[in-house]
Amino acid sequence: MLKSITRIVLWAAATLCAVAPGSHAARPNVLFIAVDDLAAALGCYGNVLAKTPHIDRLASTGVMFERAYNQLPLCNPTRASVMTGLRPDQIKVYDLDRHFRDEVPDVITLSQRFMKAGWFTARVGKIYHYNVPASIGTDGFDDPPSWQQTINPKGRDKTDEHLIFNAEPHRKISAALSWLAADGKDEEQTDGMITTEAIKLMEQHREKPFFIAAGFFRPHTPYVAPKKYFDLYPLEEMQLPYAPLGDRDDIPTAAFAHNNPVPHYGLDELTCRKAMQAYYACVSFIDAQVGRLMAALDRLKLADNTIVVFWSDHGYHLGEHNGIWQKRTLFEQGARAPLIFRVPGAKGNGQPCRRIVEFVDIYPTLVDAGGLPTLKGLAGRSLRPLLNNPLTKWNGTAITQVLRPADKRLPLPVMGRSIRTDRWRYSDWAEGKSGVELYDHYADPMEFNNLALKPDAQMKAVMKRLRAELATKASGKIPTTPFNPPRL
Repeated sequence: MLKSITRIVLWAAATLCAVAPGSHAARPNVLFIAVDDLAAALGCYGNVLAKTPHIDRLASTGVMFERAYNQLPLCNPTRASVMTGLRPDQIKVYDLDRHFRDEVPDVITLSQRFMKAGWFTARVGKIYHYNVPASIGTDGFDDPPSWQQTINPKGRDKTDEHLIFNAEPHRKISAALSWLAADGKDEEQTDGMITTEAIKLMEQHREKPFFIAAGFFRPHTPYVAPKKYFDLYPLEEMQLPYAPLGDRDDIPTAAFAHNNPVPHYGLDELTCRKAMQAYYACVSFIDAQVGRLMAALDRLKLADNTIVVFWSDHGYHLGEHNGIWQKRTLFEQGARAPLIFRVPGAKGNGQPCRRIVEFVDIYPTLVDAGGLPTLKGLAGRSLRPLLNNPLTKWNGTAITQVLRPADKRLPLPVMGRSIRTDRWRYSDWAEGKSGVELYDHYADPMEFNNLALKPDAQMKAVMKRLRAELATKASGKIPTTPFNPPRL
């Protein structure tokens, strides 16, 4: 009997110790902030154009992971991966049409894990996949078991859709470079309404632990934000990214997304610069909403007992490699995305972390920081050691993959997969049958020189090692489940 009591006491003590030192309660709140299509286009990530003071402030009070990588740079797969803690090959989600519960019906999602432990869980806006902007105001491709309450605001960005400029009229505004410098206040836009509703939930549930997920729709196309944010970015300051002449010559055809077949969609430079202005306007608009959320935590005196997680579902291209826009590539700009953890009392708060981490690490990290026992079978690992010491030894690698549909350039679908280490990015397409890439990030951080085309003995050894490691974590095979090309 005494031994049993001792075990219980030790278990309780371990649970309490798992909570961040300095927190006021054994069960901290969680504010889970997701942003759609946000590249590392933030001041805290070194972007000199971005005006993002609120996110920068969050990064300065938490741990900003400078090199965090998503598992598949497309909305539905990456969000399903984050929320299940599993890789795309485990949940068999590669496109926009398949729900992860088709493959893993009994999986316990991240928010479910907290719900089962007694947290109030709610979603406002986009956490799982939505067709944007068509599904704004609906449940989208949600997962009902993940939440006790869901709220789906719909603002004037929906009612004003007829005002949106579409630079590519043959495409829907969801897929085209399209934008609107909107009239009215932030609070009238869907994302402003999401902020308002998330704050209301925090006010209503401040007396018990909550897991509140606020999912913003911008800067996904169409780029819609109040006019004042466009004014922050004079058009003459917008410049398309540099790329050397012939940059595309050593890149496999499969590496270019099927929906971006020609550089810059064939648009002129001025139109592309206007699109860039609109994108950055949306980034600053979202930054303002993050500022409202952080101010509410302070006002409600919840900041000292609330874990804040800020993430974007994947990276985003703004014209790199002579004209790539949007997502669905395995380049650094598509695979890398913002990730910030602020855990009260974590010793690493205020320090950036340059270790390689993955988005499948979000689930075990948040469960660990919340003081909950980790579930078995998760693909990632807790980042808790890095939250306490961002310089600690880590030896991280990141796996990103994408299933490229067939088109006129490629007769069959191709699975692309990529591994990122501290120095290298190695990517192959159809296990090398449709192309191979190797980039040395020590010498070539923009990935201009594909070393795989004429490898010397050293490069051959590097590729052999990376290919073997990649094969243990990501399949190069086309899935046996029905594959529907992404719809936009």
